[in-house]
Amino acid sequence: MRKAKLVSLALGTALLFTAASASAQAPAPPPPYGMPINLEQAKKVMAGAEAEAKKNNWPVVIVILDSGGQLVMAQRLDNTQWGSADIAKEKARSAVALRRPTKALQDAIAQGGVNLRFLSTGFSVLEGGIPIVVDGKIIGSVGVSGVQSNQDAQTAQAGIDALK
Repeated sequence: MRKAKLVSLALGTALLFTAASASAQAPAPPPPYGMPINLEQAKKVMAGAEAEAKKNNWPVVIVILDSGGQLVMAQRLDNTQWGSADIAKEKARSAVALRRPTKALQDAIAQGGVNLRFLSTGFSVLEGGIPIVVDGKIIGSVGVSGVQSNQDAQTAQAGIDALK
């Protein structure tokens, strides 16, 4: 009888830890949409992103979209390849449409398997698009293209950080 209680207690504890770790691994739901970013906010994001790009001498395109995916601002720094304009816009569009940084898609693709389905969705799977979240709500997104994807993301994040 005592042995059965110990086994039951051990199994219950194991089940509890398994459930706790499973819930800890479940991704948090993405933030909801809020009111669209306004022009003054977009200017701050643009200035912060531009400052980061210039500090590092990175020729990039910076695109800011509102929470509905509509263009608010776009800027191509000198000597940036013109193809980056479309890529930056797609990164921003993907980030706001899917309510997550495009790095999440890039990481999923890198895992292969069923995640390769993301390649057929029409969304950018390149790092460098990040939602702009204010007061827990997505007000827009910023997409950057022109250098390595992690540098694009660094530039985009600097713009978002300038808003705070």
